[in-house]
Amino acid sequence: MKKYLLIGVGIMIMIPIVFLGYIIYSFEYETKRLINYQPRLTTEVYDRNGNKIANLFSDEHRYYVSYENIPPRLIEALLAIEDTTFFEHNGVNPDAVMRAIIKDVSAGKLKEGASTITQQLVKNTLLTREKKFSRKFKEVLYSIRIEQELSKEQILERYFNEIYLGHGYYGIKTAADGYFRKPLKQLSLKEMAILVGLPKAPNFYSPTRNYELSLGRANRVIGRMYDLGWIDQATYEKATQERPKVYNDTLSKNSGPYIIDEVMRQLGDAFPDIRSGGYKVYTTIDLQLQEAGYKALQSGRNEIIKRAQEAGDLDENQQHQLNGALISLDPYTGEILAMVGGYDYALSPYNRVTQAKRQPGSAFKPFVYQVALDSGMSPASLVPDIARTYTYAGDDGEEKTWQPKNYKNEYKGMVTIRDALTHSRNLATINMVSDMGFGKITDGLRRFGIVENLPPDLSIALGSISLSPLDLAKYYTMFASGGALTNPILIRQVVTPKGETIKYENKSRQVDTPQQIYLMTSILKDVVTHGTGTSARVGGIEIAGKTGTTNKNVDAWFAGYSPTVETVVWFGHDNNTPMRRSETGGRAAGPVFRYFYEDLLRIYPNTKRTFDVPAGVYVGSANDGNITESFTDTSAAPDITQDEAPKTEEKLLF
Repeated sequence: MKKYLLIGVGIMIMIPIVFLGYIIYSFEYETKRLINYQPRLTTEVYDRNGNKIANLFSDEHRYYVSYENIPPRLIEALLAIEDTTFFEHNGVNPDAVMRAIIKDVSAGKLKEGASTITQQLVKNTLLTREKKFSRKFKEVLYSIRIEQELSKEQILERYFNEIYLGHGYYGIKTAADGYFRKPLKQLSLKEMAILVGLPKAPNFYSPTRNYELSLGRANRVIGRMYDLGWIDQATYEKATQERPKVYNDTLSKNSGPYIIDEVMRQLGDAFPDIRSGGYKVYTTIDLQLQEAGYKALQSGRNEIIKRAQEAGDLDENQQHQLNGALISLDPYTGEILAMVGGYDYALSPYNRVTQAKRQPGSAFKPFVYQVALDSGMSPASLVPDIARTYTYAGDDGEEKTWQPKNYKNEYKGMVTIRDALTHSRNLATINMVSDMGFGKITDGLRRFGIVENLPPDLSIALGSISLSPLDLAKYYTMFASGGALTNPILIRQVVTPKGETIKYENKSRQVDTPQQIYLMTSILKDVVTHGTGTSARVGGIEIAGKTGTTNKNVDAWFAGYSPTVETVVWFGHDNNTPMRRSETGGRAAGPVFRYFYEDLLRIYPNTKRTFDVPAGVYVGSANDGNITESFTDTSAAPDITQDEAPKTEEKLLF
């Protein structure tokens, strides 16, 4: 019996000790959160010119500002309305507390707050908003503790960064940017008064919800400053009469959702706190060109739909499936200037620039012909544009035949390489690959860096490889840059909240000589001036490029470049069904390219207009077997054939 009595006494002694220990631990743990303040901060994403693309955040949208960067007048406005004796008390204002106690006792409940700025900070950061004496008691204890650990300036810095100011804005810097689109140092006194008047009831006094109430609250702040003698009468009158412009922006301000998704994909592993770490991400994007690319793609899609309507051939399901993509970059640096992954992100966040693997068709032919040029042929070399029958083993082991044809069954006999590529002659291309040897072509492609998904047959001549628009843009940099294969990049650098800069370097390697590449550029210029790509011609600037249309018009491409900018455009149905027969690369994608470059020249009129001829390249006449030749044929026949080439998958798109 005595044993159990001792155990009971021991338990009775331990309970208050354990409880006291818990109180002390909880007290220390909670206050340390505020002493070692690490708020969740918004990551900001910018374009190459310093323009905001978007804000990235999870729960709380917050920009951080240090005490040194908070205007003194803003601090005065806050103290005037919230805590005039802030720099004099130790976290609790005894006089205000006594007044509040009298009112609370009379009312029988908590009614009067009497909270100092320190108490407000504690309540908002560490405690709940419930009106109970126990919560108020904690608030007082925590506030005294915080004042022992932090300076007044540190407390104000935490307050200004932690306080909620309505509209989803946390912190004074965030609210100034959101409501007024201004940095703190550019705020007027009235704008400052609006902001410091919000903590009392941020949603009620929000200037985007109740503008007049917000102004009234701000005028009381200004009046209090005047009564305290902190501003003169002229300042008071001017401030109270002001009616600032208020913006009702979205929190994310996302002007490039496809870009932001790709930024998140690329940085997510290296920066798991990308949405809360307060980074500044500087991309290679030019927002003006991004908007130009979006408008161009929209215009192209509308034209495709309009042609279908006029022909009485508009299928509602196909209209819904119709989409496109555009990517533009600097081929010398690989920096992506514009990336439009679809015509409407809200309907489909699927980024067709990076994720859609499609066959480029004849837009791939320049790589095949570049192998031929590097093998000793010239633009004036002759190749047979004649019909041939090829045999191959089918999936069932039986021998099958393939009889490719040109558009409209036209056969020109012997044609130059320049003519074959300018007018996208399928038979000439296939025969050239066959005569050179399939292995020689694939070896050359691998030398260019094209190593994945190479088809094991002659269909490579017609672009049966699967590539995304980003892939094709990467490979085209070898033409647009004079022989250097350059990896496209989207991110220039990331700056941490501590000011550390992480730069992202680009990789490139020379895969051909500028002289050999210029042979191809000269031919691709002809494609645009009088070949299949005339719809991509832009007045006042030289353009080189190639159309691509896959079998049954499943895909329509234009890949091209000016002396300094390269762009790839694609159209097709997301479900891989054919578009209308008339929707070729030249007709569907070419005009989008032209639209984009016309905008580019308007935005940047000093853009380089002509290609440089590398040293050692001889520009002669059509008859001397060198670079420049004369053409009188102005036809721009689509570069497709309905016949299928032998391929393991049975279906070949070219």
